[in-house]
Amino acid sequence: MSELDLDTHEELLLLQAIRAVDRLDLMAVELENAPLTVQNSKGDMVAHPLIVESRQQSLTLARLMASLRLPSGLSEGGEDDLDRPQRRGAARGSYGLRSVM
Repeated sequence: MSELDLDTHEELLLLQAIRAVDRLDLMAVELENAPLTVQNSKGDMVAHPLIVESRQQSLTLARLMASLRLPSGLSEGGEDDLDRPQRRGAARGSYGLRSVM
């Protein structure tokens, strides 16, 4: 982190991303020998709840990482990419109403 110029809100996003990775690791361990499907309260076979939650945590992690826009580490040429400034897009403007017709 000392090599990155993170604002306070970005540090919080990074913390949440780290927590998501920790949760994904714990779920992966729990799912190693677990069945892919389980019986729900109605008696139907459904996907194991940890599989569903793992998918949700993966999506959350991807969104957090995308919002951080961290440098990738090494560029295609093998050079260190950390001195490159972080790419931050401008805030999006509001979208105007579109006509249905």
